[in-house]
Amino acid sequence: MESAFQSRKFRCIAPTGDWTGEGPVWNAAQDALFWVDINRRLVHRCNPDGETLRTWEFDEPVAALALTTNENVLLVALASRLVFWEPNSGSCTESGFQLQGWPRLRFNDGRVDPRGSFWIGTMWNNVLSDGREGEVGGNDGVLYRFDSGVDISVWAEGIGISNTVAWSPDAEKFYFADSLANEVSVYDYDLATGAIRNKRPFLTGFQRGLPDGSAVDSEDTYGTAE
Repeated sequence: MESAFQSRKFRCIAPTGDWTGEGPVWNAAQDALFWVDINRRLVHRCNPDGETLRTWEFDEPVAALALTTNENVLLVALASRLVFWEPNSGSCTESGFQLQGWPRLRFNDGRVDPRGSFWIGTMWNNVLSDGREGEVGGNDGVLYRFDSGVDISVWAEGIGISNTVAWSPDAEKFYFADSLANEVSVYDYDLATGAIRNKRPFLTGFQRGLPDGSAVDSEDTYGTAE
């Protein structure tokens, strides 16, 4: 049986020339897709047919985006901090969290879980001041969960490159990758508390590349970019 991922046909609707285009987030209220270009410190917004494209530049690399309870405000994970951003006005409100270890470390992939918490991991900061790629390595990455601006918890440490934040459709499994270790792990996920436990390998030792961002479709088929 052909999966939903295999049956998709792709076409370019926004030739933005991104250096590191990642983190797509669909905003149904605005009928638009938002995504980031980490190295060029950009956020893009595009409508489905590609006719309307708008781009904003920030003062740091932009790692990830998330919807909030206000349809006009997005949570933006910059390299060193989280801000609440209103695209229409361009205004940013600081969340009050500053990443410990910046600029040696930076935020990377992040996503909101089924109960509304924001999960995001860190890695060595490999973005140079001019946007070029710097060195990666180490195992200093941390996986955080944000339940509010002041309620922050740590759920994994010793990570090379934090990537892949995804849940199964039944909200019973949580997927997380360490790209540097070439491994995707799966955890049990507790919808009531948001806790993860019982880590075990899911996919290891890719032959064609390293696991990066991932998604799970409605049929519980897992797909990852390499």
